[in-house]
Amino acid sequence: MDLIYQFLHNTGFGLVDYRHLIMISVGIAFLYLGIAKHYEPLLLVPIGFGILMGNIPVFKGLGLGIYEETSVLHYLYWGVRQGIYPPLIFLGIGAMTDFSTMLARPKLMLLGAAAQLGIFITFLAALALGFAPKEAASIGIIGGADGPTAIFLSAKLAPELIGPIAIAAYSYMALVPVIQPPIMYLLTTKKERLIHMSDPRQVSKREKIIFPVLGFLLCCFVAPAALPLLGMLFLGNLLKECTVTDRLAVTARNAVIDTVTILLGITVGASTQGDVFLTAKSIGIFVLGAASFMVATAGGVLFAKFMNLFTKDKINPLIGAAGVSAVPDSARVVQLIGNREDPTNYLLMHAMAPNISGVIGSAIAAGVLWSFML
Repeated sequence: MDLIYQFLHNTGFGLVDYRHLIMISVGIAFLYLGIAKHYEPLLLVPIGFGILMGNIPVFKGLGLGIYEETSVLHYLYWGVRQGIYPPLIFLGIGAMTDFSTMLARPKLMLLGAAAQLGIFITFLAALALGFAPKEAASIGIIGGADGPTAIFLSAKLAPELIGPIAIAAYSYMALVPVIQPPIMYLLTTKKERLIHMSDPRQVSKREKIIFPVLGFLLCCFVAPAALPLLGMLFLGNLLKECTVTDRLAVTARNAVIDTVTILLGITVGASTQGDVFLTAKSIGIFVLGAASFMVATAGGVLFAKFMNLFTKDKINPLIGAAGVSAVPDSARVVQLIGNREDPTNYLLMHAMAPNISGVIGSAIAAGVLWSFML
């Protein structure tokens, strides 16, 4: 009997506590949302399984947990803590992104900038609630709905909060179709939702090649701390557009981004050990993150309405919601709502302009916050 008791004591069943079970439930929920509901499956499935891996109870000192220096997961997590994985993801994003919709109507970039309002308002709110400045900056960036940027800034300013911030950011990215529509309906009228926008002009190949070079120089002179993210984003886009590096572009948007997404998802998920993750601070992060995302959505919509006061060529305010950098989910939500109001109204390509500029805007915002904290 003692032998059986000793065996059970050395298994996960003997070491488990309620916090492990709560986090395992969260991991299963992520897997369900990704597999059954198709909510960001490429992100939620690796993260969900990583949460399961991180919450298997093990003895300390065996070199298994992600926070033990001799474990394999710890070495993989090094890419998160040092901010290596997010720029590689930006390289892949750049290699699969077409900036032509944004270049065709540059004024729509302002909507992406306006959506960053949520980041700075939440930064101030987090400060008011007692978070340290570096923690507040890391929490605020959740409003951009950009997981890699949130992880990058957290790794630099508040590495102890990477887990809850990353989980919050990716959760809200997955829940874009749930969170954004009520805000969009609340802030727009039926007449505004029915606005048809004129077709954008054709963008030349030369413009597409010049933009990543000039865009990189301008953005990084404004926010030098955003260099690792924006440098890789614009490089990836240049590889795609110049056509002489097609092989590199294909590798960046397939093999590189897929591999890094798996590693990032597993390690971020595994970092959410119940005894580390389930704290009052984590709850505050989720609440502030949700507020940040909602304010960012509202900021984009309201700024589109403001722009309509001064322009003859009216903008459908729905596309302002795409100013957050959840690419292309926010743009798809805009298309869905627009089609629901008028099946002949196609807003997807118009919405991609603020959506793409939101990616650039959130990276610049992260660079600005990081430079302020130095």
